[in-house]
Amino acid sequence: MPIFKKGSRGDPGNYRPVSLTSVPGKLVETIIKNNIVRHIDEHNLLRKSQHGFNKGKSCLTNLLEFFEGVNKHVAQGDPVNIVYLDFQKAFDKVPHQRLLRKLSCHGIRGKILSWTENWLKDKEQRVGINGKFSEWRRVTSGVPQGSVLGPILFNLFINDLEKGVNSEVAKFADDTKLLKIVKTKADCEELQKDLTKLSDWATKWQMKFHADQCKVMHIGKYNPNYTYKMMGSKLAVATQERDFGVIVDSSLKTSTQCAVAVKKMNRMVGIIKKGIDNNTKNIMLPLYQSMVCPHLEYCVQMWLPHLKKRYIGIGKGSEKDNKND
Repeated sequence: MPIFKKGSRGDPGNYRPVSLTSVPGKLVETIIKNNIVRHIDEHNLLRKSQHGFNKGKSCLTNLLEFFEGVNKHVAQGDPVNIVYLDFQKAFDKVPHQRLLRKLSCHGIRGKILSWTENWLKDKEQRVGINGKFSEWRRVTSGVPQGSVLGPILFNLFINDLEKGVNSEVAKFADDTKLLKIVKTKADCEELQKDLTKLSDWATKWQMKFHADQCKVMHIGKYNPNYTYKMMGSKLAVATQERDFGVIVDSSLKTSTQCAVAVKKMNRMVGIIKKGIDNNTKNIMLPLYQSMVCPHLEYCVQMWLPHLKKRYIGIGKGSEKDNKND
């Protein structure tokens, strides 16, 4: 089933292929996954940089841990560079034989490995939209999105991504970002070497970075603003970047994120006012909690404003009042 992500709805590349698998299949996958996760936890195999599909970690922990380092360096007067990396169709490109080899290297062998190999091979898929289906096509790579076992297999496949990289790395499944203090040309060259190592890793393991979508953000008053390349392409410079739904500004101010959150909240309030005639507490409170609060509470620990400002015009936009509350 193609799930729309963003961009033009007429571009097939803007859809995520989510597999609709059987319930009995998912139950067996769960049993296998639980055994693999138990093995990973017992031997502490998964790197701390991975926050995706990892018990006790989330988008919020990724943001808090990463930007704790950013804020610490900036507070000390050090200029830092953040590089946002983007894999091209990461889950769909995982080569099966290389994945099985990595599972074996992580100590996952015997019946579990044999079952996983059988689960991956001889797969076919088709696309279904509004009851119409394409022809069946053979699947020769990738872990199925929408499966129970796919995410943990991908985590193990990408586990050694930052091996030999000196920059600080944070991952959420395939979403990866680097942090490094860059004061001198030598620091710039070190970060460039790290990017080259990541490119080499992608080539070795038959993955590919979407170089045109990778970006660098320069943070700090005296940042030299060096340029970087990846896979032959110059990285674009970003002053703002949406990081797991939170807008990060190169000034580290949260004004834009606050304004966007309030705008979304006002839109939802307007929809509720126009669409619901019964405004009793029993009706309005659940609607407010489910449709309005999430926009104001998502990862709020990360972007909680340090300046109190009054936002006026509820239901009419997000106009700011410059006076402090």
